[in-house]
Amino acid sequence: MTENVDWKKRVKAMGPGILMAAAAVGGSHIVSSTQAGAIYGWQLAIVVLLVNLFKYPFFRFGSQYTLQNQKSLIEGYSEKGKGYLLAFFVMNVFSAVVNTAAVSILAAAILYNIFPNGFDLSISQLTTALIVFTVGMLLIGGYRFLDTFSKWMMTALTLATVLAVIIAVFKNRELAPDFVAPSPWQISALPFIVSLMGWMPAPIEISAINSMWIVEKRKAQKVSYEDGLFDFNAGYIGTAILAFVFLALGALIQYGSGQPVEAASAAYIAQFVNMYARAFGNWSRLLIALIAFLCIFGTTITVIDGYSRANNETLRLLLNKPEASSKALNIWTVGTAVAGIVIVFFFAGDVATLMRFAMIASFLTTPIFGYLNYKLVHNKENRLSHRLNALSIVSLSYLTGFALFFLANTLGFIG
Repeated sequence: MTENVDWKKRVKAMGPGILMAAAAVGGSHIVSSTQAGAIYGWQLAIVVLLVNLFKYPFFRFGSQYTLQNQKSLIEGYSEKGKGYLLAFFVMNVFSAVVNTAAVSILAAAILYNIFPNGFDLSISQLTTALIVFTVGMLLIGGYRFLDTFSKWMMTALTLATVLAVIIAVFKNRELAPDFVAPSPWQISALPFIVSLMGWMPAPIEISAINSMWIVEKRKAQKVSYEDGLFDFNAGYIGTAILAFVFLALGALIQYGSGQPVEAASAAYIAQFVNMYARAFGNWSRLLIALIAFLCIFGTTITVIDGYSRANNETLRLLLNKPEASSKALNIWTVGTAVAGIVIVFFFAGDVATLMRFAMIASFLTTPIFGYLNYKLVHNKENRLSHRLNALSIVSLSYLTGFALFFLANTLGFIG
């Protein structure tokens, strides 16, 4: 007999998975996925598919462990040993600073696209203002504000992008007469492919952050294992599908147009907005730019909040303190923001380099985070299903092999 699903309760339980999606749909989707379609058409669709598939087990393990054991993934690392916890802490602090800087400077770049003459500030100063504003909202509103904001933002961006792609499908478009399709299957394209995979669908450490959001959600509402896993799958699969939608946007509108694709993430924003304008008309420029800003701003909020929660919890466990305090979380939130601002001023003249560095660094740490999650849920006490275990092993092999190949190429061992 099939169990009846209480869909009202299931929808109400949603939150952490949507927050994960909000953290994902930033640089990876708006910039990298759309650029992939604009430069290479549909050729990199297989890469987008594989990286979403192969990261799935390790993201799922974060939610699964917390829902089954009533504790965060980070607490699981602690129980495996201080070495696991320390390795996570070092990588997560690094990721927190770099990713905060990268997404916030991109949000500022979109604001400049909306108000090109409206700010008497440098890009670094505007980014600083956004980060300070974000921290203020988090200190005042906390998780509840984050939960509500992300749902509205994700809905608006998804509807606008899907509609733009549908319109583009039915528009007649001819390729430029002298257009020659570039191939991504060459060594020179390797850094772009690796950066595309680094934040696709999100940095892998978001799995531990999502685990923290589940813990926070359960403080306000009882969430069953089935409902929690549904929330995760909805968020993860939704972001994967949206990655293809953004790829389609670039492939259907800009690919083969003869217009060079801007490499710099900030400079590319103007081209990104133009794609919607071609689909909807010039009246839509301001609206789409505003939605794109809200999307990246939402990513900035979730990144600062999520990394701060994870680092606060990790340090608590490393120091063997009984429980994390809200004061300590606030200190981490402010500290992450300040460190991000320092990186912003350091990289202010080269936004593209900062974004590419953050994405590549995320990919190179993916096999390590993935292995930590795998070892936590697959042991003598708990065994994965044969299918999920096989996918995990194949996934680790792919991610590790690709990371080693990229490092070998960067160090000059492979030309």
